[in-house]
Amino acid sequence: MTSTDLRPQARIRTRVLLRQARDTYGLQEAGCEVRFDLRGTAAGQARHLGPQGFVIRYNPILLRENAGAFIARTVPHEVAHVIVWQAFGAGVRPHGEEWRRVMAFFGADASRCHGFDLSTVPRRRQRRFRYRCGCEQHLLSSIRHNRVLRGERVYLCVRCGEPLVAVTD
Repeated sequence: MTSTDLRPQARIRTRVLLRQARDTYGLQEAGCEVRFDLRGTAAGQARHLGPQGFVIRYNPILLRENAGAFIARTVPHEVAHVIVWQAFGAGVRPHGEEWRRVMAFFGADASRCHGFDLSTVPRRRQRRFRYRCGCEQHLLSSIRHNRVLRGERVYLCVRCGEPLVAVTD
């Protein structure tokens, strides 16, 4: 079965769960776009877009490689985030009691993280940048390096306490 065969199943399951939960919780229909463009190790992601509604993004690689478990677990997981936001607002914990109740309503596992094999999922490798202090050299990730460049952070050596300074070649 190819990933294009599974996307309609995931989309239909998403719509069915949204309808069931909205009927049960007495919620208004809100736009919810379903995409299959999530990359990396996350299986799914739900976001509130304000007046435009919601978007649920699924990882197509993890869907293809874990079809049954993905549709049984990841789809309700992300739909529950949308329902919780609609029913309780943005002030509740993402995987708190309200979310667990919606997951129980769906009859789905309420664990926070998936256990899918990630060995075939492409991962981005961060570039490392050389920095020095008074006692040694350090490697900072591109994220930390960019924070230093923007003046948002100064990183200190845990050993000598001096600020880390970029090494220029």
